[in-house]
Amino acid sequence: MKIAAIEAIPYSIPYRHPLHFASGSVHEADHVLVRIHTDEGVVGLADTPPRPYTYGETQKSIVAVVQDVFGPQLIGVDIFDREKIQEILFRTIHNQTAKGAVDIALWDVIGKTLGQPVTKLLGGYTDSLRVSHMLGFKPAQELLDLALEFRETYGINTFKLKTGRHPLRLDIEAARVLREGLGEDAELYMDANRGWSANEAAEVLRRTADFGLQFLEEPDDAREVLGRRRLVVNSPIPIAADESAPNLGEAAKEILNGGANLLAVKTARSGFTEAAKIVGMAEGMGVDVYIGNQIDTQVGTVASVVFGAAFAHTAKRAAELSNFLDMADDLLADPLQIIDGRIRVPEGPGVGTGVNEEKLERYRSDR
Repeated sequence: MKIAAIEAIPYSIPYRHPLHFASGSVHEADHVLVRIHTDEGVVGLADTPPRPYTYGETQKSIVAVVQDVFGPQLIGVDIFDREKIQEILFRTIHNQTAKGAVDIALWDVIGKTLGQPVTKLLGGYTDSLRVSHMLGFKPAQELLDLALEFRETYGINTFKLKTGRHPLRLDIEAARVLREGLGEDAELYMDANRGWSANEAAEVLRRTADFGLQFLEEPDDAREVLGRRRLVVNSPIPIAADESAPNLGEAAKEILNGGANLLAVKTARSGFTEAAKIVGMAEGMGVDVYIGNQIDTQVGTVASVVFGAAFAHTAKRAAELSNFLDMADDLLADPLQIIDGRIRVPEGPGVGTGVNEEKLERYRSDR
């Protein structure tokens, strides 16, 4: 079975509640839906979230590279020649989320062709994942009220606090209020999105030492190499690499250079194939990982669930899977449910990312 065509469809869905953080804010899901068609009529798909201020990709650039660069090279290639396909994709530098979507769509085709759920083809470790919810910039009491609402409604008890604000006291106060209001059994961690300097991050770590935080993600720009290394050595909690580890090579470099001792894995930017290599490397080096969120739609979230549930190493920690709840609508044909703080892996062959075609027609922006 060979690849016959590849589509890249831009679309836009607004957020009911925009998410604000140190490196920007998100008001609309201006994403791209990637579809791979085979010569036997099997179709695989994946969602792509452009992050121009993080990875340099835009909606237009993703459409262009998928249709004009990847498409002509991939048409006619057998779907099971996965290493050949990876070689074609990585001949083009950067464009991480575009590559990731093509890879996930390919796995969707393979799963449907074999009549198997992709999560089982990848590893089949568990059938559900614990959910972590991201909390953006808001006053401390509003953050607590929101967290309590999510715990009551969905059973979520793990929260990521977006930080990196100035003055520092805003983030420190928010962490304190969340800890006191949610109790000791809630899991809390912070993500500064490179918003502080290394010295500022060290001060926040000192002033939150009694809050029982799990880890701190991207406290400063990883290019501040010596400061970042000093943070990792002296921090009482792990320092996680996210934007600074978008692929296998950068993830390895961050760990080996002492820039992090925990890794975020995001299928939207690495697909399943490269993400599996990152997880294997981390496990071999004794480094924990967690499934991160690209402010994903439900289509993107399904991919994260499918991958995260496939491996014991990724299933250890709660995964960031719930920010689609802030969207006004979604394309996923069979909407996700969060029950008792968990999302189950979709049943059936493939990834489980089928879309509602009427909604796709409504929200696509290329008509």
